[in-house]
Amino acid sequence: MDTTHPGRRTVAGRTIRWDDDFAARAYESGLWVESTLADELRRAAQDTPDRIVLVDGALRLTCRDLHGRAEALAATLAARMPVGSVVSFMLPNWHEAAVVYLGATLAGMVVNPILPSLRDHELRFILADAHCRMIFIPSTFRGHDYAAMLHRVTGSLDEPPEVVVLRGDASGHSSFDDLGEAPADPVAIDLDPDAVRMIMYTSGTTGRPKGVLHTHNSIHALITQIGMHWSVDPGDRFLVPSPIAHIGGSIYAFECPLLLGSTAVLMERWDADDAVATMLAERCTHMAGATPFLDGLLGAAERAGSALPDLKVFICGGASVPPSLIRRASAYFARADVSRVYGSTEVPVTTVGALGEPDVAADTDGRPGIADVWLVARDPGGMGGQTGEIRVRGAQMLVGYLHADDEADAFDADGYFRTGDIGQWADGALVVTGRVKDLIIRNGENVSPKEIEDLLVGRLGIAEVAVVGVPDVRTGERACAVVVLAAGSEQSPTVTDLGDFLAEQGVARFKVPEQVVVWDALPRNDAGKVLKHRMRDALVGSGGDTSCR
Repeated sequence: MDTTHPGRRTVAGRTIRWDDDFAARAYESGLWVESTLADELRRAAQDTPDRIVLVDGALRLTCRDLHGRAEALAATLAARMPVGSVVSFMLPNWHEAAVVYLGATLAGMVVNPILPSLRDHELRFILADAHCRMIFIPSTFRGHDYAAMLHRVTGSLDEPPEVVVLRGDASGHSSFDDLGEAPADPVAIDLDPDAVRMIMYTSGTTGRPKGVLHTHNSIHALITQIGMHWSVDPGDRFLVPSPIAHIGGSIYAFECPLLLGSTAVLMERWDADDAVATMLAERCTHMAGATPFLDGLLGAAERAGSALPDLKVFICGGASVPPSLIRRASAYFARADVSRVYGSTEVPVTTVGALGEPDVAADTDGRPGIADVWLVARDPGGMGGQTGEIRVRGAQMLVGYLHADDEADAFDADGYFRTGDIGQWADGALVVTGRVKDLIIRNGENVSPKEIEDLLVGRLGIAEVAVVGVPDVRTGERACAVVVLAAGSEQSPTVTDLGDFLAEQGVARFKVPEQVVVWDALPRNDAGKVLKHRMRDALVGSGGDTSCR
């Protein structure tokens, strides 16, 4: 225990939240263990060297292959930076990302996955905030020049990381292919299972992304829970179209293959028809993703006339999930359990769904797994009950944020994470009914309205702006910019205007509002606070189309 910071402990040079009694229970239950993923990688290479763990198009990586490549990279990392340094990757769902993830783990580094859809504005913040020492990027992807972007971004940083480029011209950066051969002697780092091994940034209501800290053990608990509740058997195959820079994509691609004996089949980009063909060819048994993935997969399967006979489980979360979609998918994929789940980067898989209970799986967000879920009434002095703010504590939860001051309102006095979501119980299952925090979840991606508002206000003839999320059948939510025009402005900005301006600021495309609505004034309370719930109700009541451009 770090006596200078009550309730905290310093492990491998980083200060994390810590509770001795909680840790003892986690170890006693077997959710936390003394080994790490590095140990599992070495064990898999020794015991099942020819087992395929990753499929990337025509390429298949065995346990032996993955271990050898990860060891070679680990030696390079260990020679270039001290243990505990941050190694970032901004990669599509490519097998090299697993090599980076596991190589960094073997070398005792902290891995930092970054969404490839982010641009200069967000990337510059993350690299500086995390004190990144090395970042892996594609040369180009989907028409975007990452090598050029990194020249721009690193040129503005006081302590720029080394940039390593994959699959193309390095353009003056380091090349992944030149990092080195397998070492004669493997890297031998004594890893602490309670040490931070991942920083994953998530958007918050303040507009500044927050670095979520996970340890070897918090992720081990998460994977153990998946094995307990989602019918995962050795040899099962996960289709992984979700970004590997999300907590979901990362665990199915990098963790489950080693801890549960599964195989990850990676998809570089989502195409529902390709997904059906791949699932049939590879005999995929599991898939997880946000609403658009399930909706697209169902439509493509219907077009193909296939009920995906090998599919056992589809887990749907990350955005609003219509009960009707779960019912349609459950009826069509007759051999599979299709269920809603609830969680976050901070507490992944808070609920495990309701496999074997079709109505519960459709009408609720599932039953708690290893997490203790508590609903707290929002009125002062309110007690836990049937409806309230969702607070969670579990062995898979974060061990804090990168900056401790971000934790001020994130945890209650008993160590429960305050999700900012509102929920209610329905016969032991959780139903998420709304959010306290002002966050838009579109296609499973978090969009912070304040970040966009801060960039738009005072520009494009906008005097005031509020970005509000409204329900959308296809994406879960869509972002609508409600603007008040500046005096003298004769023409309101269009969606294209907003998109062009935000692109110039280096903002990711998925954060651009899909609608613009012009109002005479924003509704406020007596204290001057903008009443977004009233705006949302008005937009939903009008179909969200009034004055949209």
